[in-house]
Formats: sequence, C-alpha cells, structure tokens
Amino acid sequence: MSTEPRINDRIRVPEVRLVGPSGEQVGIVPLAKALELAQEYDLDLVEVAATARPPVCKLMDYGKFKYESAMKAREARKNQAHTVIKEMKLRPKIDPHDYDTKKGHVVRFLKQGDKVKITIMFRGREQSRPELGFRLLQRLAEDVQDLGFVESSAKQDGRNMIMVLGPHKKKTEAMAEARALADARKAERQGRTPGAAADAEAEDAVEAVDAVEAEDAVEDVEDAPAAEVEQPADTAQES
Repeated sequence: MSTEPRINDRIRVPEVRLVGPSGEQVGIVPLAKALELAQEYDLDLVEVAATARPPVCKLMDYGKFKYESAMKAREARKNQAHTVIKEMKLRPKIDPHDYDTKKGHVVRFLKQGDKVKITIMFRGREQSRPELGFRLLQRLAEDVQDLGFVESSAKQDGRNMIMVLGPHKKKTEAMAEARALADARKAERQGRTPGAAADAEAEDAVEAVDAVEAEDAVEDVEDAPAAEVEQPADTAQES
C-alpha cells in the first residue's frame, strides 16, 4: 500500500479535519471548503493522517516541505557514523620501505576512526615460521599504539595470520575534527587575496589527486598475485 500523501484534488472524502498553515486547528470542514482555503492562502491541501475519521489535512507549501525533509535526512546521514573495517596485507619478510608505507596507511585509517584488519600472508616455507608474523604484528601494534589498540589478538587462519586494530578515537569524533579542519581551511582561503586563494585551491586539488593515485597504487599492489609483490630480497633469504 502506497504511503504517498494525497494532495488537493487527489483527496476523495466528503469532509476533513483541517489544520491551518501555522498548526492551528480549523476544525471539521467540507472538502470543498478546505480546497477553497488552500487556494486562498496559495498553499497545498495535504492529507497527513489518512486513517483518521475524518482524515486530517493540513494547509502547507508541499514543495518546501519536501525540500526541508530532504535536507534534514541528508544532515542526519551526514552525522551518522558507520564503522568501517579496512584491511592491510603484509608479508612476514616485508621490506623496510614497504613497511613504512603500509604503516602510513594504517595510521591514516585509525585517524579516520576506522578499524584495521592486518593480514600477514605466508608463502611456501614461511608457514613453518609463524613467529615472524607474530613479531611483525607486535611491532606494528607498538608503532601505532598512540592511535589504536589491539582489538583482536594475532591468530593463525590457514596460511594467513590476522590481527585487528581498533581506533582510540570514535568515528563521530574523527568526522567532527575533519569537518572542523575543512571549515578552518575554507575560512583561511576566504581571508586571502583572490590570487592566493586560487593557488591554495590548486594545491588542494593536486594533493587530492596525489592521494587518490597513492590509494589506487596500494590497492593494485595488494590485489596483485603473490609473484608480483614478492620482494627479490625475500626470495634470496628463503633460498
């Protein structure tokens, strides 16, 4: 059954309980009289309680009502905090530079208030040395302890070892800080000269593009087959 409100000539009842544009009770009036008042006020006659006897109708600007309702729903969605679990994959014999890069992404995720699932991938003879994975996970947990904590301790799952890090900062707090920072930067740009503001916007655009490209590069590496991401130094150590 449709819940779409009925408006003006779509209402099919002999009389209605009418509510005025300011919320005042007009009383029970014939439908024709209610439509006449709607035309007089240049408003819509909207049925707000179809199951009442008689149905309740209100005089309102329905277009404005729909717009305000949509804005309220948008603001509510904006303030919602959805906990997201990100994943970062590492090898037990990861290169120092790669480790720093991966750790940087974990730090960014935790700052955003997201949980991070750390997966150590073992290949070949590495499976006989789980202590390498344990030590790597412990090292990472210590390196980011100011931003997150170990929510789920390291455990073996087939060829992988998994640990989950949780953020100290709640998602809502991270979102509020991000909005405050964005507002501060916007206010700072508005206080500059037009040329300086344009330069700042250009710098922000370049930073945004670089961030997207870096994220795509990390995803490509993580999704690539093991033979493509395996370091030559690792192979030499294993042999």
